Amino acid sequence: MASAAPNTGLPLLYNQLEPISSQQHGTMKVRGLESLPAVANVHAVPLTVDEFGLAQRHYPIIFSAGDDPVPLALMGLNEGVNTFIDAQGQSIERHAYLPAYLRRYPFLLARLNPQSDELSLCVDPTAGAVGDFEEGQPLFDGDQPSEATKAILQFCEQFEEAGQRTGMFMAEIKKAGLLMDGEVAIQPEGTDQPFIYRGFQMVDEEKLRDMRGDELRKMNQNGLLPLIFAHLFSLSQAREIFARQVEQGKGPVNQLNAAPQPVEA
Repeated sequence: MASAAPNTGLPLLYNQLEPISSQQHGTMKVRGLESLPAVANVHAVPLTVDEFGLAQRHYPIIFSAGDDPVPLALMGLNEGVNTFIDAQGQSIERHAYLPAYLRRYPFLLARLNPQSDELSLCVDPTAGAVGDFEEGQPLFDGDQPSEATKAILQFCEQFEEAGQRTGMFMAEIKKAGLLMDGEVAIQPEGTDQPFIYRGFQMVDEEKLRDMRGDELRKMNQNGLLPLIFAHLFSLSQAREIFARQVEQGKGPVNQLNAAPQPVEA
């Protein structure tokens, strides 16, 4: 889940990237972001397998369409709709789990040189988290990273490690042929036809049931089965998200066969 190079193919939410350095940021401070307005229009956020256990209590966990699917937490069922973040970028539900992808922003580890595997700590300067502020924590202690910067770096490193585990999980379930085109049908009381949501992938329960015992045992030993079940259990949250959209006046807009288009990570 590392970025490629700054300013080319930037990940979701990131507008620019610049590497953190003592030369450029030596006297600057970092402060926490009080809001994430850009997230208000984001309905699907990348998720790592380390988060499945917590995330499945709040969000449907799906897999993006295409040949290189990634796990996504659905915060809304329609593109541009987020039922957990309001228009000002504030959390609507304080106790809902916030995906690590959002907590990591505006920092990430990126390859500055496509020819190298080395990752550097970078920040999106447009986020307003780093600058010549009176308040906040210094990024550097002399020419050395401060404790705050070390903590940010550690979180980003943990996220990258979780991203590698996520990639291995996706490779295994693809190899097992367990992914299928997903579809969720929700029929509110008093309606003649259901609202159908497509445009994503999910685990095929029938294929999972038909797997040989030795294959299932191996998946269980590798820790894949709990992740698959967390994904499958989470799909029931789609009805909760639908209800939240209706309560918040965010849809559905009398539109049948409305298909969410999960964003690519």
